[in-house]
Amino acid sequence: MSEQATDAATETFLGYRNLLFTVAYEMLGSAADAEDVLQETWLRWIRTDLQEVRDQRAYLVRITTRQSLNRLRTMTRRKESYVGPWLPEPLLTAPDVAEDAELAESVSMALMLVLETLSPTERAVFVLREVFDVGYDEIAAAVDKSPAAVRQIAHRARRHVDARRPRETVSASRTRAALESFRRALETGDLQGLLDVLAPEVVLMADGGGIKQAAVRPIIGADKVSRLILGNLGKHRSLVTAGPTVANGHPALLVRVDGETDGIITARMDAGRITGLYYVRNPEKLTRIASETPLTLR
Repeated sequence: MSEQATDAATETFLGYRNLLFTVAYEMLGSAADAEDVLQETWLRWIRTDLQEVRDQRAYLVRITTRQSLNRLRTMTRRKESYVGPWLPEPLLTAPDVAEDAELAESVSMALMLVLETLSPTERAVFVLREVFDVGYDEIAAAVDKSPAAVRQIAHRARRHVDARRPRETVSASRTRAALESFRRALETGDLQGLLDVLAPEVVLMADGGGIKQAAVRPIIGADKVSRLILGNLGKHRSLVTAGPTVANGHPALLVRVDGETDGIITARMDAGRITGLYYVRNPEKLTRIASETPLTLR
């Protein structure tokens, strides 16, 4: 490829980079793996004859999808040996992500966890069709299936996700208020305060990755969750702070112990109370909370 052609390819790739990262992240739940996919996409893109490409955006999304599927299958094997629950890598996101309801919902921790229950192909089809509104023919080319098969996969994946996603869309202000009540109870050791904000059937999932201490199984029930949280962080209560932040387009809490980052807490809300708490403590998954990650659906 000539220098001029390389410059043109580079300009096009950079123009779509945020979109391609968002596609890869939603398929993988890992920013580090999404960056690796983008590198692989770039290497294939600069070897492409651009004069043969009719729709550059669609072609780049296709390459990214194929590389993401390859990576997703590798990650499935990695997760089988992961210590404790595996949670998606949280991203510090800009205000415009939170203001875009469709984008914020698509990268929410609650939905990302639902996507974890799909097969790699189902996840790719769902993300491309439901999130990015890619046509069935283009998805078929990306996942090496017929358009008819893709329609069936999309229908099956949509039904699976709809049965497991939050029943209602909760405003950021309501989530923020619930997390503020949670924060006050956490910092003061107020057991009743925690019980008041947690749904009876709340589930706590903590991801320490075998590096930080965390429950190796989900904890279910408001009483068990409250006592575990207060028991663990209560040992350091005078040193624990939980400040508001925005992760994956939604209100979250950044927990610090003695001034050092301990983790990110995000929440799933249903009927005005917290039904899911997701606490990422694995330091390898906290590299994207110092600066905002730009995301886009377009």
